[in-house]
Amino acid sequence: MTHKAKILNLKDREITFEDSIRIEDILKQVEKELPYPVYLAKLDNAYRTLTHVTEHDCNIEFLDLRNQEAWLVYQNSLILIFIKAVHDVLGKNVLITVNNSLNKGLYITSPHRFTRKDVDDVEERMEEIIRADMPIVKEHMTKEGARILAQKQKLIEANKLLDSITNIDDIEIYRLEDEIQIFYNLLVPSTGYITMYDIEFYRNGLILRYPHPGDPLALAPYEEQELLYNAFSEATKWGQLMNVNFVCDLNERIIFDRVEDMVLMQEALHEKRISNIADMICEKKARVVLICGPSSSGKTTFAKRLCIQLHVNGYKTLYMGTDDYYKEYDERVYDENGEVDLETIRAIDTKLFTKQISELLEGKEVDIPRYDFSIPGKVFGERLTKIDKNTIVVIEGIHAMNDELTYTIPEEDKFKIYISPFTPISIDHHNRISTTDARLIRRMVRDHKFRSSPAQRTISMWPKVRASEESNIFPYNAKADVFFNSNCIYEFAVLKKYAEPLLKRIQRNEPEYGEAQRILSFLKYFDPIYDDSIIPNNSIIREFIGGSVIVK
Repeated sequence: MTHKAKILNLKDREITFEDSIRIEDILKQVEKELPYPVYLAKLDNAYRTLTHVTEHDCNIEFLDLRNQEAWLVYQNSLILIFIKAVHDVLGKNVLITVNNSLNKGLYITSPHRFTRKDVDDVEERMEEIIRADMPIVKEHMTKEGARILAQKQKLIEANKLLDSITNIDDIEIYRLEDEIQIFYNLLVPSTGYITMYDIEFYRNGLILRYPHPGDPLALAPYEEQELLYNAFSEATKWGQLMNVNFVCDLNERIIFDRVEDMVLMQEALHEKRISNIADMICEKKARVVLICGPSSSGKTTFAKRLCIQLHVNGYKTLYMGTDDYYKEYDERVYDENGEVDLETIRAIDTKLFTKQISELLEGKEVDIPRYDFSIPGKVFGERLTKIDKNTIVVIEGIHAMNDELTYTIPEEDKFKIYISPFTPISIDHHNRISTTDARLIRRMVRDHKFRSSPAQRTISMWPKVRASEESNIFPYNAKADVFFNSNCIYEFAVLKKYAEPLLKRIQRNEPEYGEAQRILSFLKYFDPIYDDSIIPNNSIIREFIGGSVIVK
């Protein structure tokens, strides 16, 4: 029987085939017409590895590194090749831990102290593996079989995780010759797909570098991110204090009803850090505090809790959000697709903002606007404000650290804070948890709860949000005086009960189905915390699940 595969990102071009065909074979017929190398496919809205066989008429979208899931496929495939090379060169007993994203790569640590020769030999072996284009074979294994594999490889945390979850019967494993590893995402069909990488020494480990979505054809320039390294180091210490370093540790706390102490300790760590930052601001005698961070970082709760700590130190505060300075309806900015763009700084009335900040610091009375999205437009007359020299202005927003907003203020009068949820726990040694996923789930829950927005809309908007962050937020984080980690170590277990029903409503015929299924697959490894009444009402996580006394 003849079938048709419609290629969506080639203007619905059709490929005909008899009976059945591998997606990879369809790709070979069109790959020269695609702008970038492909690592994954979306088949009738579901993510599928390129080895998947289709036996019916279908719609296919080929995905390159600009897609979040394809980017993860590349990273995980590179990790498997790296582990295989390490084990071939240094022996099977060398344990590799993938920690977090850092310096435009992945920060890798090991009990083994890598030498220059070690790294050179590993890179040489990786090149041999890639040139040989060895198949990466996905296999299904029973949960018990996967546990035996984890025990054999001395992956204690993977074994404990498999022991703690009850809603999974089989596990997907990947085989690269004699190297067998558990991965919780899809991988490429063979090693020849992974052509761009580099290994750098960094601190007590290595940076495994790879291309980024902004330029899928080249390695991203190395970028020193010492503040980010320190933030992740602090997050790791917090996890160690609570004895929660992996998902299995969190599940164990939940199973044995030891959640309350963990929640209270997390909140205490946040409060202590906020207090320390307030002391730093006062010591510097800064007049303006600028709080910047990507979407769903908890900027509003953090900013208002910081104001309280500044009050404790004897200062008055004026809280301002840059969102209140969006331009009027007839001045709205549009993106390349003709849609209203609220992510760019061009959407902000920077002229009014800089004028009012300067006047406030000069002691003049200012009519601070409130932006009303129902109009939409700025409303004046509600916040006639004048401050004295004992008042610290706290400004929160995604563009807060962009000098275009505060160029009239001397640098010595500013204190800059970058905030993001730096996840301290991993699924296991080889499977990290993306900070981006933490923020996406937060936003999905908040958008539904407070904006009556379905998960489909949050997911569909997310690539645009991420692209804006790459250009409008991340370039400025190196200017920060401090980083604040807004992650709550227990948050995935709390968010799960809110997010799962929203994701399960997304049907196969909807474009967001593949991403919904990916997140559901990730969340199934967490035991849920059903009773979230133990979470204090000033917690950052309350900004997303409700019940906050700070964000109403």
